[in-house]
Amino acid sequence: MSSVLYDAPGPRAKRRNVFISVIFFALLALLVWFVWDAMNEKNQLEWALWKPFTESQAWTTYLLPGLADTLRAAALAMVIALPLGAVFGIARLSDHLWVRLPAAWVVEFFRAIPVLLLMLFANEAYDRWANLTTEQRQLYAVVTGLVLYNASVLAEVVRAGILALPKGQSEAAKAIGLRKGQTMRIVLLPQAVTAMLPAIVSQLVVIVKDTALGGVMIGFTELLSTRGTLAAAYGNPIASFVVVAIIYIVLNFILTSFASWLEKRLRRSKKSTGAVLSAEDMEELNPAATGGTFGTGAGGSI
Repeated sequence: MSSVLYDAPGPRAKRRNVFISVIFFALLALLVWFVWDAMNEKNQLEWALWKPFTESQAWTTYLLPGLADTLRAAALAMVIALPLGAVFGIARLSDHLWVRLPAAWVVEFFRAIPVLLLMLFANEAYDRWANLTTEQRQLYAVVTGLVLYNASVLAEVVRAGILALPKGQSEAAKAIGLRKGQTMRIVLLPQAVTAMLPAIVSQLVVIVKDTALGGVMIGFTELLSTRGTLAAAYGNPIASFVVVAIIYIVLNFILTSFASWLEKRLRRSKKSTGAVLSAEDMEELNPAATGGTFGTGAGGSI
């Protein structure tokens, strides 16, 4: 079926698509076989290497505590970075130069520094000037680095999402007497949220994955660092890498699935008017149902 935006593929296009699909799955199967054969050749498929993951000790001692720290650091960073990014994104659109210019400097500065460097700076600062335990210092350093970098990126996402809206939206709001703040809060932001959601979710996935940098460089006990301890205890580095990778995939899939559901829900809510009419309301609004007259709620008979 064709439409204005999409032409249905013809017979040649269908054959070409089938051919490309067959080639793709053949190459995928070849890759899987190559990896399987290489692991088998190095004795990495022996049951003794994978058996620990079927027992509770490997999970309760290593993986689950590391996953809990990963989720805690990611959740704290998300909760702080999202509103902070929104504030700086809106500030960059301000009509006042003294608001817009400092916000732009802050965003561009922290967006240009690698998140790992921000974590190292924060860890050193907390070590010198804050009275914290080692675990607290590592957690705060990871969260600080994630917040500073991702808030600056999210600020650009918010700014781009608002600027992408038709200019007539803000002009119409001004025409009915709304102030700049009211226009942003009532008209622009609700419409921009749906458009920004995929980019925001992508950045949230980055936050979850970047917690691993803290484990590598400053000793934060997140999922990837506890994997190293587990691999040393059971002598299965490849198997532990595979299991941890699957955990990350499942975790991020849950996050993106929730975001997709939320985006669809927001789009459906914006398509509806929000008004629900009962049968009595329809009878009052329909002259034919009342013998050629409107109901009393409409002002009496004509």
